[in-house]
Amino acid sequence: MPHSTRSATGRLAGKVAVITGAGSGIGRTTARRFAQEGALVVAADLNLEEAQATLEGLEEVAIAVQTDVRDAAAIEAMIDAAVERFGTVDVFHSNAGVAEAVKPVGEIDVEEWETVIGVNLTAFFLCARAVAPVMRAHGGGSIIVTGSIAARRPRPGMAAYVASKSGAIGLARALAIEFAPDAIRVNAINPGPARTPMLKEFAFHDDEAETLRSLGDALPLGAIIEPDDIASAAVYLASDEAAKITGLVLNVDGGRDL
Repeated sequence: MPHSTRSATGRLAGKVAVITGAGSGIGRTTARRFAQEGALVVAADLNLEEAQATLEGLEEVAIAVQTDVRDAAAIEAMIDAAVERFGTVDVFHSNAGVAEAVKPVGEIDVEEWETVIGVNLTAFFLCARAVAPVMRAHGGGSIIVTGSIAARRPRPGMAAYVASKSGAIGLARALAIEFAPDAIRVNAINPGPARTPMLKEFAFHDDEAETLRSLGDALPLGAIIEPDDIASAAVYLASDEAAKITGLVLNVDGGRDL
């Protein structure tokens, strides 16, 4: 197994982490934070160029792979690439996701519904199923899924998105019970409205700055969520500091759920 010559220090020192949706937003920030904390990182994204851009300057301790998380064979290949390069997978962050244009449920066609459910929920099932045997063989691991505070505090016109994220949270809790005997922890992070490229796809306002301002003002803490806020939560859940934490749904939402 190739090794980095860089000193492995930090809260994730020596851990191998795979992150999907790592080409932008929360995934990009989390991939970089994981590397800064000493992890060996596999940045997976449908857009390989964006995943490679995420790892600029980190090539010694990270690789980028192109992965369609709706494709079971592609997921298996992603896990195989991680094992071939780094020997195992200790942390898996199922972060890839898609938004939905705000509209009444009667205007959601079946294709859009299936896309949102496929990327936000079914992909998590496929990823967890693929990575669990690797973690089990190496004594355990940490699986994290990016949910959404929308699963707890829905807004009108987001039925498919809310359904997909609610399902992901439920699946995380089910897997936490199932995988516990193998020392595989499974937790979810519920971001509130975050400053990411995806936010504009919800189209709350035509003006992006107005969307950010209005959403931030609506939160008890009075500010939009930053990708680094989510990355900090992911670092904690991936680390040994969270060794006895599983089945947790951690809101990083500026108080939106209150």
